[in-house]
Amino acid sequence: MWILPYMLELLTTQERVVRISDMPAVQLVSTRIVYSETAFAELVLWRLPKPLKGSPHGFKYRLAYVVGGECVLRYDNEAGKGDHRHFGGSERAYRFTTPDKLIADFQSDIERWNHENRDT
Repeated sequence: MWILPYMLELLTTQERVVRISDMPAVQLVSTRIVYSETAFAELVLWRLPKPLKGSPHGFKYRLAYVVGGECVLRYDNEAGKGDHRHFGGSERAYRFTTPDKLIADFQSDIERWNHENRDT
């Protein structure tokens, strides 16, 4: 899992200030990781001054894994909907605990998707 140490470094060293719904936020991660000519992951994570509606924590995130131009895996927490993940054709609630765990779970799901779809 080479991505985790890289992402942990980004989580602790980058700080950009942006606005989300008129709230000041600090962008912790904004990166794209290329896995192959047809697959990449995009990770965006902000620390918010207060939780979004539907989330008990002060983070806003969007993590996506795209293969062949199709988003096959996504973790996000849009306002009012709360924390959830999309895997294949299903959407389920996700229990967010920490940014480190979020990224580890995302990486694990990328590995799972690649294993289950290695012949496609």
